[in-house]
Amino acid sequence: MEAIVAGPERRERLTGEIMERTGIDEAMIERLVRGFYAKVRDDAVLGQIFEARIKDWEPHLKQMCAFWSSVALMTGRYHGTPMAKHLPLPVDAAHFDRWLALFEATAREVCPPEAEAHFVERARRIAASLELGIAGANGVMLATGERFRRNQAGAV
Repeated sequence: MEAIVAGPERRERLTGEIMERTGIDEAMIERLVRGFYAKVRDDAVLGQIFEARIKDWEPHLKQMCAFWSSVALMTGRYHGTPMAKHLPLPVDAAHFDRWLALFEATAREVCPPEAEAHFVERARRIAASLELGIAGANGVMLATGERFRRNQAGAV
């Protein structure tokens, strides 16, 4: 019978299993994050939103590497509040669709198929969660499958 492993040992085991199954490592995460944000900065839809808020990109990129390490590899490197950071942003479904399109394109370019699928599945869940939270913060309760549009009643 296998012993129950908890705490840091469990996290390390899970991280190792994900790395072995997907090929994801910290270097791949960094390539993905840097490639993605290069696209975001040049994007007509998203670029101005990020540029208005991020003056020094290097700390942001490092924080996003830690975030994706935690999300993709379960490393626990990220300690932050993503929802709180995103709630005041002037974004809606169109912005999340563009964010996902750029992220998915970057993942296709940077990652082997198993890693790409792993990242994209998580990115889609993150986008849906953030969109739902932003809608709620703007007084809009979304039904299943409904998207948040800034021109909805109650939205700013």
